[in-house]
Amino acid sequence: MDKIDQLFHQLWEDYASRNPIANQIHDLLQAKGEIVENDHVALRTFNLNSIGIEKLARPFIRLGYEEKGEYEFPEKKLFAKHWEHPSGNYPRVFISELKVEEFSADFQKIIEILVKQVPPETIKSDNFPICGVPWTMIDHDTFEFLRNESEYAAWMAVNGFRANHFTVSVNKLKQFKNLQELNSFLKDNGFKLNAQGGEIKGTPAECLEQSSTLANVIKIELADGDYDLPGCYYEFALRHPMADGKLYSGFIAKSADKIFESTDRKAGDK
Repeated sequence: MDKIDQLFHQLWEDYASRNPIANQIHDLLQAKGEIVENDHVALRTFNLNSIGIEKLARPFIRLGYEEKGEYEFPEKKLFAKHWEHPSGNYPRVFISELKVEEFSADFQKIIEILVKQVPPETIKSDNFPICGVPWTMIDHDTFEFLRNESEYAAWMAVNGFRANHFTVSVNKLKQFKNLQELNSFLKDNGFKLNAQGGEIKGTPAECLEQSSTLANVIKIELADGDYDLPGCYYEFALRHPMADGKLYSGFIAKSADKIFESTDRKAGDK
């Protein structure tokens, strides 16, 4: 197993521990004779200098990944970039960061306290994307305070650095003509999808359609006890050809904006 395969294997094992339905869906598709390929993996961070988007991307860049696109999410106060490997043999990497300075002073103080606890050697390590929660766990009141300003921040505070989702490449599936068919198959097998902004985000005209499960609700040990909170989710992407005939390889900000909500607790409550 080469270094890239090893990193993605570790990312998957860690991710699946916080999203048990990922292996269930993977096995379900394989049982139908499908070979499941990953379109992209996504990670999150805060935009503070020590752990910002460029720091989290470093392990992938060291493995040959090249920056390809930038995306703004004004409503959620996020910025993101994506990287691709020139060989075309590995998943895209999508990394977002929260613009901490756009939130309240108390919110900023909490995030700064957490980030200051991240050991410098962890940030420099090739395992930074899978280091989990590198700070003292917050209590539930702090989680709720963060969540009231940003679901993204609350998720980061209790889940830390890990893949928040992997993505099935629907283009590589043989038995599903479109994303609607795959979504129906998943729902028929008992999986709940994120309906924020519609089950399918994006259109063929935009060259990208996406859907996702809701984040698995898992028991997470906070400073004051165990709580049922959102973990990770599974995404499904269907890419369409552009005018030049090549498949679109980037992302659509307004679609990703709603995909982010797969980890919102409020999305699971509805």
